[in-house]
Amino acid sequence: MVDVNPDGILLTIYHRLYLDYGPQGWWPGDGPLDVIIGAILTQSAAWTNVEMALRNLKEADCWSLAAIHRCPEAELALIIRPCGYFNSKARKLKAFAAHVFQEYQGDLSRLLAKDIQPLRAELLSIHGIGPETADDILVYAAGKPSFVIDVYTKRILQRMGLATRIRDSDYHAFQALFHTALPQDVSLFNEYHALLDEHAKRACAKMPRCSGCCLQDLCLTGQQLSSAEATPKLN
Repeated sequence: MVDVNPDGILLTIYHRLYLDYGPQGWWPGDGPLDVIIGAILTQSAAWTNVEMALRNLKEADCWSLAAIHRCPEAELALIIRPCGYFNSKARKLKAFAAHVFQEYQGDLSRLLAKDIQPLRAELLSIHGIGPETADDILVYAAGKPSFVIDVYTKRILQRMGLATRIRDSDYHAFQALFHTALPQDVSLFNEYHALLDEHAKRACAKMPRCSGCCLQDLCLTGQQLSSAEATPKLN
């Protein structure tokens, strides 16, 4: 029987994923600027393509907010071309850099030092920063507890029967499940999000691979598939 009360199941899910996959060590990068650039470039892109764009930025000596701020938008777009949607993402990088220079004289640490709610609101006010990217920056760059919701997290919650009444577009409602049920711990939020992404890649893919899944006995979809496989087929 699946317990559909997220307050009683979300920590169990975390512990099982951690036991199965181990610590993930996110975010890949070295420091807040790496996280922010990566979070913008990874929108609708595979991380392998983002890595090529990041390497291009470093090779072009465009690896600082000041350099991004100075770089012409068209030139920046060519540098980050491997990540896709490069014109749009160049505008987003330029908008972020411009904001930090206009409001904080280029000092990123002053922005990231703000309290979580005003910081999140300010990030969302910057062109190209939506809820998921804002929360990536909060957790992985600013070290503040704001759970990141992505397509993988939504998929897992929906298949488990924990978000059947939530519209797919309702980011806040998905996030509220975690904020209500879990301690407000940035290390927990960091690791949990990474573990959910790893689980979606290994087991809860577009076509679920439920056999051997560490969450199968808790998962509505996993139980339904298991039951269907166990039912004898009539000739």
